[in-house]
Amino acid sequence: MLRFGTRRALLVSSPAAVEECLTINDITFANRPLLLAGKHLGYDYTTLSWSSYGDHWRNLRRIASLELLSAHRLQTLNYIRGNEVRILAKKVYKSAVADGVVEMKTMFFELMLNVMMMMIAGKRYYGDSGADVVEARRFKEIVMESFVLMESTNVSDYLPWWKWVGGRGLEKRMVELREKRDGFMQGLLDEHKRNMEVAAEGGGPVAMKTEKEEKKNLIEVLLTLQETEPEYYKDEVIKGLMQVLLSAGTDTSSGTMEWMLSLLLNNPEELAKAQAEIDTHIGEDRLVNESDMPNLPYLRCIINETMRMYPPGPLVFHESSKDCTVGGYHVPRGTMLLMNLWAMQNDPKNWEDPKKFKPERFRGLEGSRDGYRLMPFGSGRRRCPAENLAMRMIGLAMGTLIQCFEWERTSDEMIDMTEGKGLTMPRVKPLVAKCRPRGKMAKLISQM
Repeated sequence: MLRFGTRRALLVSSPAAVEECLTINDITFANRPLLLAGKHLGYDYTTLSWSSYGDHWRNLRRIASLELLSAHRLQTLNYIRGNEVRILAKKVYKSAVADGVVEMKTMFFELMLNVMMMMIAGKRYYGDSGADVVEARRFKEIVMESFVLMESTNVSDYLPWWKWVGGRGLEKRMVELREKRDGFMQGLLDEHKRNMEVAAEGGGPVAMKTEKEEKKNLIEVLLTLQETEPEYYKDEVIKGLMQVLLSAGTDTSSGTMEWMLSLLLNNPEELAKAQAEIDTHIGEDRLVNESDMPNLPYLRCIINETMRMYPPGPLVFHESSKDCTVGGYHVPRGTMLLMNLWAMQNDPKNWEDPKKFKPERFRGLEGSRDGYRLMPFGSGRRRCPAENLAMRMIGLAMGTLIQCFEWERTSDEMIDMTEGKGLTMPRVKPLVAKCRPRGKMAKLISQM
């Protein structure tokens, strides 16, 4: 047990302790701590990420799992992910033929933002000359400020008196961001409402309507639900879901891809194995697609090993709703639970040579979970509902980049693998790499 100012905290970093917290005490630890970010950026603790366990949270979870992130919905919108990955390949190709040097942090981040916004609202704001310039600039400012504030430590969460002695600066920025972000999201909602009204009045062939139903973006899905249950699907609920999907689906996946390419650059023999696997199963006449993933088990091993060494959420926060016992220790109600996934997934007690990049250790593993030793998307009731989307996106994007380009470091020095600050454990230095098109892939990419 620890003390963070006025808060009690329980730090667990072993598979056995985590399992006890998330099985025997699963419901007890299903709450989130009431931090200031949840108040101002989580619609007063009512979003999926911040809501306490109960009927409201269960409803949000059901909507996310069945309506927004189901296998059927993801399959329906796979054309979006395919298009955005092809655009990424073209951008990398242009850099490759220019000077061969590519800054990948920005590439991955913009890829994920465009994918998520296309899925959520049918709009892309990065690299699209047809986008509304003012709207795109507002969106980019909101996104950058959101990630800066979400990764900032608010001292008054642990020392409440701090805000009375000059510690209100961060809270003021959160309030300002909340208003800007809410206004932007409301504008998207209102625009979709108008478009749906016009479409409903216009009618159209049944076949066209059916196809449009299938390819609804997530705002359209939620507004359709609002028409049938307006008392529950209020605008605030919809905006909360939009914000959670955007923030949770962007920084984590883009960070994992940056770590993965960094590891491959430092371990070129593993990169060669992945390229050989893709060449064998797909060849050079077409690009990798999502349906190829089951035939690329070594690529999946590389993804799992990356998330073992650099989990997208290295420290997971929960809170106890009642007194309980963990490992023989009494844990009072209101104790913050900190699950140190990074320590658990890099512990020599749990893994042989944990500091060594060994993707083959995951041969034969189905999915991205190995008991409680490997759980990059969490576990229990609060497990990330976007796991399937993240694995599809990372597999497709990285498979395409591995297939299309030869990658190498910009110098003989190894890539610096130092971790930076933040909830998602970013690299301290943005990844810069050299690349050139592989074989026939140059012609294939140039024709896209």
